Amino acid sequence: MIQKTRKALSLAFMAVLVVGWVQAQTEPAFDLVISDGHIMDGTGSPWYSGDLGIRAGKIAAIGNLSQAARKRTIDAGGKVVAPGFIDMLGQSEMTILVDPRLPSKIFQGITSEITGEGNSIAPLNDAIIQSDRKSYEYYHLTPDWKTFRQYFGRLEKQGIGINLGSYVGATQVRRMVLGDEDRQPTPEQLEQMKTLVREAMKDGAVGVSTSLEYAPAPYAKTAELIALAGEAGKFGGIYATHMRNESDSVLEAIDEALRIGREGHIPVEIWHIKVAGKSNWGRMPEVVAKINAARAAGADVSADTYAYTAWYNDFSAFIPPWAHDGGTQKLVERLKDPATRARIRKDMLTPSRDWDNEWQEIPGPEAIMIGAVQNPALLSMQGKRLSEVAKLWNKDPIDALFDFLIQDPNTGVAVFGMSQPDVTLALQQPWVSIDNDSEGTSPEGLLGHAHPHPRAYGTFPRILSKYVREDKALSLENAIRKFTALPAQRMRLADRGVLKTGMWADVVVFDPATVRDRATFDNPNQLSDGMEFVLVNGVPAIDQGKMTGALPGKVLRGPAYVP
Repeated sequence: MIQKTRKALSLAFMAVLVVGWVQAQTEPAFDLVISDGHIMDGTGSPWYSGDLGIRAGKIAAIGNLSQAARKRTIDAGGKVVAPGFIDMLGQSEMTILVDPRLPSKIFQGITSEITGEGNSIAPLNDAIIQSDRKSYEYYHLTPDWKTFRQYFGRLEKQGIGINLGSYVGATQVRRMVLGDEDRQPTPEQLEQMKTLVREAMKDGAVGVSTSLEYAPAPYAKTAELIALAGEAGKFGGIYATHMRNESDSVLEAIDEALRIGREGHIPVEIWHIKVAGKSNWGRMPEVVAKINAARAAGADVSADTYAYTAWYNDFSAFIPPWAHDGGTQKLVERLKDPATRARIRKDMLTPSRDWDNEWQEIPGPEAIMIGAVQNPALLSMQGKRLSEVAKLWNKDPIDALFDFLIQDPNTGVAVFGMSQPDVTLALQQPWVSIDNDSEGTSPEGLLGHAHPHPRAYGTFPRILSKYVREDKALSLENAIRKFTALPAQRMRLADRGVLKTGMWADVVVFDPATVRDRATFDNPNQLSDGMEFVLVNGVPAIDQGKMTGALPGKVLRGPAYVP
């Protein structure tokens, strides 16, 4: 009986081997081969010629694959084949629910995005949902999630066009426990906030973030931020920050970020590094020297940039933090009150190192361009300068600003307040990667009604055309490294960011002589040119220059994720 059983098992095993051999002879070795490419692997090394074989969403082979069987061939024709680009601050957590293809991103070659700037998509409670109701209504969204686990599950159920990961925002956990008020947490409340960070990390957040210019974030003291960052640090996370000040007190703000990293035992990423305001132009060498010194002393600190001379933020950021106490409705009430309005005006007109006073950083109201509005009655103002709005309304510019916020406190604006030499110097640093700092969008549908900063559509191609091809401020190999391996290294994406076997097949094919951005400040809703193929996890999202509509993206969960 035993002999018969052994014989039967042996025959079955041989049958499996035969079937496997037959399949190997009949099935293509690769799903797709990208042939005749100039491969820039993302490390900064010079290009080399070769073919890329992709199977089951991953890079299976690199070399001469001319004789290999495949289902499809993409002839790169000597064009650059590089890893998909990684956006270090993407802001698409809401818009990816509106149009999951994210055309503005994929036409730039972006295949992965990290988001969650201080205010993250989760955790949520009913009070926050009610407070932010107008934003959800604007996007026609019903928040049916409360945790990152639930939000990521929604993304996976609907499908997404690119890969997406998120920080948990320190502002978000503060709002969960303290609301929008200017007050300090009790020890018990701080423990609640730390618990929320721990839960978010286990749900897949990549770290904890701050956006310390925007209320209620400025109300948080450094010790609170160290406590929250320390929780993320225990789980292998990153501390990413829009610093407390990017103008007169920028060096002190860097000191705070370094202290949080040091005492929280966590790496630091400084988002959209800049020196803002004409009085600070030329100070980027000081910033670079400070960060280089910190790195030389052992601090794990790096930064990113979008490489435009105008930033984009909430119009309400021009209002001092104290006037935001209690949230948006309280701010509007204060702007309507003559006495409080006069106090706000006085603070804006008084130079101060205690808060990031953007009114003091601009040459005048002509340096503020109205961007996306949520009040339909103000749509005609999109793209106009504040100076134009003031003239149309026959008002003083500060009064026009106040009255605009009363009608639409969620307006976004582009602010022209940086110098080109400072921007270029930041971009050239070896520890600086790239961020869009703009939500994924589209020229069509609901998202096409907005008037974003042109970086939303153009950041990565603009660096390739302006800073590489025209200004020769960067080599092509170095730019690709800043788009790919450098951010992957920072975000611990061990299976992305470099072209080598075993990695996920996030791949772009483009001609470096023709790739370009088309978006402008006056006409931003224009897709970039030049990405001939963009593959996300081995699936073409851009195929021969056209969007396929495929949704092959994956959620990028952090190192502490517990399934």
